Amino acid sequence: MLSYQHAYHAGNLADVHKHAALAWVLSYMTRKDKPLTYVETHGGRGLYDLSAPEAVKTAEAAAGIESVAAWFEGTAYGDVLAACEAEHGDRAYPGSPWIASHLLRGDDVLHIAELHPQEHDALLDSVPAAYIHHQDGFDMAYSVCPPMPRRGLMMVDPSYEVKDEYLEVPKHLIKIAKSWPVGVMMLWYPVLTDDRHRPMVRTLGRAFPDALRHEVGFAPAREGHRMVGSGLFVVNPPWGLDEMLGTLATRFKSL
Repeated sequence: MLSYQHAYHAGNLADVHKHAALAWVLSYMTRKDKPLTYVETHGGRGLYDLSAPEAVKTAEAAAGIESVAAWFEGTAYGDVLAACEAEHGDRAYPGSPWIASHLLRGDDVLHIAELHPQEHDALLDSVPAAYIHHQDGFDMAYSVCPPMPRRGLMMVDPSYEVKDEYLEVPKHLIKIAKSWPVGVMMLWYPVLTDDRHRPMVRTLGRAFPDALRHEVGFAPAREGHRMVGSGLFVVNPPWGLDEMLGTLATRFKSL
């Protein structure tokens, strides 16, 4: 599982789907003058260079954020993209830890886990204001949940390199929800041609009947690539998220 590196995929259409939703939720939650906790189980390096060899090799960002950035002008995600470019250059792309650290406030708390040694070291540099944990993401989540402050969001974005993850993720979310019932939990998953994600989503739907499920489709990044869409499953979704995602889905259909 330590072979996965998101630098090859940063800024692709799945990132656009996931990060636009994340930025909207955090922007919405920070409207209230109450502190919150952000927990992320699989942080990656937090900040990416779209001119790096990994990104250039796959060209996924070229078909992703580089093609659709204009969709987000005047939105929370658009503001984050502009801030990241202003701080790190016009080829910089923010991962979810950087998005969270930019949108959250001084009294908010960030806990981010990353197990890959090199990605962990890069994360320390890109998000210095967070508690960075060099350990399994769900082990970290169990250790900090229920967090203080209780109000907050957990982002779950595994690599799904191992098939067992599709079985284990629902177990983890169900267990964490029992200790942290007020937490917003946002799970990202790939929509695959072999439908291996479907049993996981059905299990989650039975466990969380009031959750929000949202999927968008897009062309595979290259011939033979099995990912043809992006999915989000959100427990305790904030009011208005479904409308925002509906607007985003219309944009995806125009591709």
